[in-house]
Amino acid sequence: MNVPENLLYTKEHEWARVEGNLAYVGITDYAQSSLGEIVFVECPKIGKRCEQFKQFATIESVKSASDLFAPFSGRIVKVNEQIQRTPEIINQSPYEQGWLVVIEIEDEKEKENLLSSSAYKEYIKALSD
Repeated sequence: MNVPENLLYTKEHEWARVEGNLAYVGITDYAQSSLGEIVFVECPKIGKRCEQFKQFATIESVKSASDLFAPFSGRIVKVNEQIQRTPEIINQSPYEQGWLVVIEIEDEKEKENLLSSSAYKEYIKALSD
């Protein structure tokens, strides 16, 4: 399972790449492989506020629909338009082209509630055992 080192993770399998006060957010390789072929993503509108660990988007695959949970509290400042047209890009490139939204982070301390890459690797290993 691909788990990049420079990201933070939720136990619900979202990742966040922090750049200054912005967090690029997507779903992990583990999540996309569990979901199967992704066919639709409903992202929030720009300007919408989200809260850490609360539902902020929905993703649908040929297998099921799942809620996605925000890794940070803040406002949505950007939505990846490409995934609206071609959601399968999340399967092909979950950490690069398949990002979902950018959140303007309200509280940097929320990083402490997220998992490091090594902690996330241990978490998914425990799920597989």
